[in-house]
Amino acid sequence: MPEPVHVLGGGLAGCEAAWQLASRGVPVCLWEMRPSRLSPAHQSDLLAELVCSNSLRSDDAVYNAVGLLHQEMRRAGSLILSVADKKRLPAGGALAVDRHAFAREVTKLITAHPLITLKREEATSIPQVGDVIVASGPLTSDALASAIVQLTGKEALHFFDALAPIVAFDSLDQSQVWFQSRYDKGDGKDYINCAMDEAQYKAFVAALLEAETVPFRDFEKDTPYFEGCLPIEVMAARGVDTLRYGPLKPVGLTNPHKKERPYAVVQLRQDNALGTLWNMVGFQTKMRYGEQERVLRMIPGLEKAEFARLGGIHRNSFIKSPQLLDSYLRLRTNPSVRFAGQLIGVEGYCESAATGLLAGIFVAAARLGKEIPPPPVQTALGALLVHITGGARSESFQPMNVNFSLFPPITAVKSGRARKEAYTERAREALGVWVDNYCHCEEGL
Repeated sequence: MPEPVHVLGGGLAGCEAAWQLASRGVPVCLWEMRPSRLSPAHQSDLLAELVCSNSLRSDDAVYNAVGLLHQEMRRAGSLILSVADKKRLPAGGALAVDRHAFAREVTKLITAHPLITLKREEATSIPQVGDVIVASGPLTSDALASAIVQLTGKEALHFFDALAPIVAFDSLDQSQVWFQSRYDKGDGKDYINCAMDEAQYKAFVAALLEAETVPFRDFEKDTPYFEGCLPIEVMAARGVDTLRYGPLKPVGLTNPHKKERPYAVVQLRQDNALGTLWNMVGFQTKMRYGEQERVLRMIPGLEKAEFARLGGIHRNSFIKSPQLLDSYLRLRTNPSVRFAGQLIGVEGYCESAATGLLAGIFVAAARLGKEIPPPPVQTALGALLVHITGGARSESFQPMNVNFSLFPPITAVKSGRARKEAYTERAREALGVWVDNYCHCEEGL
C-alpha cells in the first residue's frame, strides 16, 4: 500500500479531508490527540465534536452565503453535510443538529472506512514523509504549534472565541416564555423566547456591566475578539441599546402572555434531539460562573434556570494564510504540506469543513495524477478559498465567515435581495461544471 496521507486533527476539517481522500481510494492516517489530551473546548473523544447545536448556521441557499456553501458542499460529496442532514433538528431556516448524534455518526463512518487509520495520539511534529494536511484547529497544542512556527517561519496570530450557556428545558418558567421563530419561519416554534420590558432590560444591561469576568492570562492580553462572536458583556459595553439591535432584538416576535410589544427578547435554540437542552442564542460570555448564574437568572422565565453548561471563552490561533498558502492550500515553501480548517483563518464549522473538503480533493487529485483547478471564484467555495490564499491583505488578515462580500461583485443588480439571488444563481451554474468534471468519488456515503 502507498504511504498514507497524514491528516493532523479529527475535527470537521480533518474528518472531511480524510473522507474525501479515502473516497477516492487514497489511504489516510488520521491523527487525533483525544482522549489522552483534551482541549479547552472539547468534552469527549468523539471526532467532529461541535460546541453548539446550531454551529452550522443558516441553511438558506439563496439569501445567505453559508447556506449556499452548504449546498455546494452537498453537491461536492461532503461527509459533514451528509451527516448533518441525517441528524438535523428543527430550527427554522438553520441547519441545527443533535451534536452528540452527529459526532457519533461521523466517528462511526471514519473508523469503519478500510482506507482510514485513526491514530489516537498527539502529533507533536509534522510528519516528514508523504503528503500532510494540517487541520489541527484553532486550539492546536503547544507542541504542534511550535512545529508549525518552525516550518512556516511566521508567528501564529490569536483571537478569542466563546461558548454560550445551555439551559435545561424543564427549568424554564412556561408561564413567561413562549415558542416562536422570528417572523414565524420554519414551523414557527423552533425557538423559546423570553421577553423583557424596558426596566428589566436596562437592569440586565447594568448587571452585565458590573459582573466580574475571568481575567486574561498574560499571553492572551492585547488579542482581539472575533467581531462575529463577541461576549455579551463586551456588546453591552458598546452602548445600552447594542444588545437590542443585536441578539436581543424584539422584531418579528409577539409575546402571547402580554399585549404590548417586547422591549427586548432573549432567544433559546434547541440543542439536542430530545429537546431537553436549549442554547442561549448570542450569549457568549467571559463572566465568572457564579456571576453568569446570577445575571442570567434576571431574564424573565430563567429565574430558576438550571444550566447544563455555562458560557466560556478560549484562545484560537490561525496562520497568515495569504502569505503562506497557495491556491491549493499548499505551503508555498513546502508543497507536500497543506493546511485546512480554522487554523488557516476561516471562522465557523462549515467554513472549516469546506476547506478540509478542498484539501482532500486537491491531495487526492495530485496522488492520482489528475489535474484539477480550484473551484470558480464565483462560488462560495471558490470565494472563500481566494480570500484565504490571497484575497485578503496579509498584514490585516483576520478570521472570516463566508459572506457575499467575498464574491466578485455583480454591479448590474442594485437591490439587496435581487443581488443575492444573482450571486447564488451564478454560483450554482459555475459550481455545476466544476463538480461534474472534478468531484466524482469512487464510493458514496
